[in-house]
Amino acid sequence: MQFVFDAVLFRWDARTDASWYFVAVPAEAGEDIREIPRMPRGFGAVRVEAEVAGLRWRTSIFPDAASGTYHLPVKRAVRDAASAGEGDSIHVGLTVLDA
Repeated sequence: MQFVFDAVLFRWDARTDASWYFVAVPAEAGEDIREIPRMPRGFGAVRVEAEVAGLRWRTSIFPDAASGTYHLPVKRAVRDAASAGEGDSIHVGLTVLDA
């Protein structure tokens, strides 16, 4: 299952001692992902391959109870390649690997 979307980078404010940045997966895509049958993983994580600014990497998306969707972590090398920081919108390609 593949998704393409634009999303705004935000810093995770629960850990002020670390610079964790995420984008929220759109709600409709999150609903589709939630319906995929798969083995349960820690924290409800779903394995994905992401692409931003021509860089691909494998990671996991994590459910967020407050928003009801998933959050994708975006590492520094990707943010640098996209010339993006907190509050900037980035173009994301996402392929779910847990299917």
